[in-house]
Parts: sequence; C-alpha cells; structure tokens
Amino acid sequence: MVRLVNPPFTLPGGTVVKVRRPSLTASTSPTLNRLTVVWVQNNGVPFRTTNFFAELIRNGRVVSQAVFDPFGVVVFNNIGTLTQVSYQLRTFNPSGILQRVRTIPAGVQAFALIG
Repeated sequence: MVRLVNPPFTLPGGTVVKVRRPSLTASTSPTLNRLTVVWVQNNGVPFRTTNFFAELIRNGRVVSQAVFDPFGVVVFNNIGTLTQVSYQLRTFNPSGILQRVRTIPAGVQAFALIG
C-alpha cells in the first residue's frame, strides 16, 4: 500500500504549515439535494434564460414547474435527489412557446440540457 505524504509548506519567516488532504473516499449522499437542470450551448456555456420556465411531466401529469434564473439554471424544489423515477422535461420561452423536450433518467441529481 502506498502512503501519500504531504510536504510541509513553509511561510516566509520559517513557519511550517501542514496541509490536510481532502478525503479520497466517495461520498454516499448527493451533493445537490434538489433536482437541478443547467441549459447550456454546445460549447458548454449556459444560455441566458431570463423568464424561461420548465416543467416536469410524469405519466402525462405535470409534477413540478420552476422558473430558470438568468444563467441557465432551474431548480425543482419539490423533487429530491437522487431521483427515484424518470421525468420528461419541457422548457418554454417567456412567451410560453415550447423550446425543448428531454427525458431525465432516474438516479440523478443534476441534468445538462445541451443545445
């Protein structure tokens, strides 16, 4: 077994500071506690989405609706993570015109809507 050793960090004046490494073990719980969608361009840059909104559909019924922030992010506050079921995501512009339809699979905490 290889043991990683942190070299000491010396401040001007000779003071030695030890640096603690973050744990290498995987987290057992999600980082995000509510389903989050980020709408990005093909190059990964988020769209400007002021007044855009989205809804989640399950079995033909609207489960949740939320408004995008200006930076391409929408958070569905009533959908916890990791998701237990799949959802159909529908996004709309400020005039209510449908822009995109995608399927969000079960078992996620975040989803990137590309394009």
